Amino acid sequence: MGEYRYITLREKPELKDKAALWFHEKWGVPTDAYLECMNAYLKEETELGWYLCLDDDTIIAGMGVIENDFHDRKDLTPNVCAVYTEKAYRGQGIAGRLLDMVVEDMRSKGITPVYLLTDHINFYERYGWEFFCMVQGDDEPELSRMYIHK
Repeated sequence: MGEYRYITLREKPELKDKAALWFHEKWGVPTDAYLECMNAYLKEETELGWYLCLDDDTIIAGMGVIENDFHDRKDLTPNVCAVYTEKAYRGQGIAGRLLDMVVEDMRSKGITPVYLLTDHINFYERYGWEFFCMVQGDDEPELSRMYIHK
Protein backbone atom coordinates (compact mmCIF):
# COMPACT_ATOMS: atom_id res chain seq x y z
CA MET A 1 0.00 0.00 0.00
CA GLY A 2 1.12 3.54 -0.68
CA GLU A 3 1.60 6.55 1.51
CA TYR A 4 -1.65 7.83 2.92
CA ARG A 5 -2.37 11.44 3.78
CA TYR A 6 -4.12 12.30 7.03
CA ILE A 7 -5.80 15.68 6.87
CA THR A 8 -8.42 17.87 8.44
CA LEU A 9 -11.17 19.11 6.16
CA ARG A 10 -9.79 22.63 6.66
CA GLU A 11 -6.63 21.51 4.86
CA LYS A 12 -8.64 20.50 1.78
CA PRO A 13 -12.02 22.28 1.98
CA GLU A 14 -12.65 21.45 -1.68
CA LEU A 15 -13.36 17.87 -0.50
CA LYS A 16 -16.40 18.98 1.55
CA ASP A 17 -19.13 17.80 -0.86
CA LYS A 18 -17.29 14.58 -1.66
CA ALA A 19 -16.71 13.91 2.07
CA ALA A 20 -20.35 14.60 3.00
CA LEU A 21 -21.52 12.15 0.33
CA TRP A 22 -18.91 9.56 1.41
CA PHE A 23 -20.06 9.72 5.06
CA HIS A 24 -23.73 9.61 3.97
CA GLU A 25 -23.08 6.44 1.95
CA LYS A 26 -21.47 4.78 5.00
CA TRP A 27 -23.96 5.78 7.70
CA GLY A 28 -27.21 6.79 5.99
CA VAL A 29 -27.32 10.16 7.76
CA PRO A 30 -28.54 12.82 5.29
CA THR A 31 -25.79 14.53 3.32
CA ASP A 32 -27.19 17.91 4.40
CA ALA A 33 -26.56 17.05 8.05
CA TYR A 34 -22.88 16.42 7.30
CA LEU A 35 -22.68 19.57 5.17
CA GLU A 36 -24.16 21.66 7.98
CA CYS A 37 -21.50 20.46 10.44
CA MET A 38 -18.71 20.72 7.87
CA ASN A 39 -19.71 24.26 6.88
CA ALA A 40 -19.70 25.38 10.53
CA TYR A 41 -16.21 23.91 10.90
CA LEU A 42 -14.91 25.46 7.69
CA LYS A 43 -16.34 28.87 8.64
CA GLU A 44 -14.62 28.49 12.05
CA GLU A 45 -17.95 28.70 13.88
CA THR A 46 -16.80 25.58 15.75
CA GLU A 47 -13.56 23.73 16.36
CA LEU A 48 -15.37 20.38 16.17
CA GLY A 49 -13.88 19.12 12.93
CA TRP A 50 -13.69 16.48 10.26
CA TYR A 51 -10.72 14.21 9.61
CA LEU A 52 -9.91 12.17 6.53
CA CYS A 53 -7.36 9.67 5.31
CA LEU A 54 -6.66 9.84 1.59
CA ASP A 55 -5.07 7.38 -0.81
CA ASP A 56 -4.16 9.81 -3.59
CA ASP A 57 -7.43 11.79 -3.78
CA THR A 58 -9.68 8.92 -2.70
CA ILE A 59 -11.22 9.06 0.77
CA ILE A 60 -10.45 5.74 2.42
CA ALA A 61 -11.26 6.58 6.05
CA GLY A 62 -12.74 9.37 8.08
CA MET A 63 -14.44 10.58 11.22
CA GLY A 64 -15.85 13.73 12.67
CA VAL A 65 -16.37 15.42 16.01
CA ILE A 66 -19.84 16.71 16.87
CA GLU A 67 -21.65 17.86 20.00
CA ASN A 68 -23.71 14.70 20.51
CA ASP A 69 -23.79 11.44 18.56
CA PHE A 70 -27.49 10.51 18.81
CA HIS A 71 -27.68 9.47 22.47
CA ASP A 72 -29.44 10.56 25.65
CA ARG A 73 -26.38 11.79 27.57
CA LYS A 74 -26.22 15.36 26.30
CA ASP A 75 -23.68 16.14 29.05
CA LEU A 76 -21.11 13.84 27.42
CA THR A 77 -19.73 16.08 24.71
CA PRO A 78 -18.12 16.38 22.21
CA ASN A 79 -18.39 13.01 20.46
CA VAL A 80 -16.26 11.40 17.80
CA CYS A 81 -18.71 10.20 15.14
CA ALA A 82 -18.97 8.46 11.79
CA VAL A 83 -15.78 6.42 12.26
CA TYR A 84 -15.27 4.39 9.11
CA THR A 85 -12.44 2.78 7.15
CA GLU A 86 -13.04 1.18 3.75
CA LYS A 87 -12.87 -2.62 4.03
CA ALA A 88 -9.87 -2.97 1.71
CA TYR A 89 -7.85 -0.66 3.98
CA ARG A 90 -8.70 -2.14 7.38
CA GLY A 91 -6.08 -3.70 9.64
CA GLN A 92 -3.41 -1.11 8.82
CA GLY A 93 -3.87 1.20 11.80
CA ILE A 94 -5.55 3.92 9.75
CA ALA A 95 -8.50 4.41 12.13
CA GLY A 96 -6.12 4.45 15.09
CA ARG A 97 -3.99 7.13 13.52
CA LEU A 98 -7.09 9.22 12.75
CA LEU A 99 -8.34 8.75 16.33
CA ASP A 100 -4.98 9.93 17.68
CA MET A 101 -5.11 12.91 15.31
CA VAL A 102 -8.58 13.84 16.56
CA VAL A 103 -7.63 13.58 20.24
CA GLU A 104 -4.48 15.68 19.74
CA ASP A 105 -6.30 18.29 17.66
CA MET A 106 -9.07 18.63 20.23
CA ARG A 107 -6.55 18.76 23.10
CA SER A 108 -4.56 21.50 21.31
CA LYS A 109 -7.78 23.55 21.28
CA GLY A 110 -8.43 22.94 24.98
CA ILE A 111 -11.22 20.45 24.28
CA THR A 112 -10.89 17.43 26.53
CA PRO A 113 -12.19 14.87 27.27
CA VAL A 114 -13.71 13.53 24.07
CA TYR A 115 -16.38 10.80 23.96
CA LEU A 116 -17.28 8.08 21.49
CA LEU A 117 -20.40 5.89 21.17
CA THR A 118 -19.86 2.36 19.88
CA ASP A 119 -20.86 -1.28 20.05
CA HIS A 120 -17.25 -2.38 19.45
CA ILE A 121 -15.23 -3.95 22.26
CA ASN A 122 -11.41 -4.17 22.32
CA PHE A 123 -10.85 -1.80 19.42
CA TYR A 124 -10.83 1.70 20.87
CA GLU A 125 -8.96 0.54 23.98
CA ARG A 126 -5.88 0.03 21.76
CA TYR A 127 -5.79 3.79 21.20
CA GLY A 128 -6.13 5.01 24.77
CA TRP A 129 -9.92 5.10 24.98
CA GLU A 130 -11.57 3.83 28.17
CA PHE A 131 -15.06 2.45 28.67
CA PHE A 132 -17.05 5.14 30.51
CA CYS A 133 -20.68 4.02 30.80
CA MET A 134 -23.66 2.61 28.96
CA VAL A 135 -25.96 5.11 27.21
CA GLN A 136 -29.26 4.93 25.38
CA GLY A 137 -28.87 5.63 21.68
CA ASP A 138 -31.66 7.50 19.94
CA ASP A 139 -34.20 4.98 18.60
CA GLU A 140 -32.02 2.06 19.75
CA PRO A 141 -33.60 -0.79 21.76
CA GLU A 142 -30.29 -1.78 23.42
CA LEU A 143 -27.82 0.31 25.37
CA SER A 144 -24.52 1.21 23.68
CA ARG A 145 -21.03 1.64 25.04
CA MET A 146 -19.68 5.14 25.68
CA TYR A 147 -15.92 5.60 25.70
CA ILE A 148 -13.86 8.53 26.93
CA HIS A 149 -10.41 9.80 26.03
CA LYS A 150 -8.92 12.22 28.54
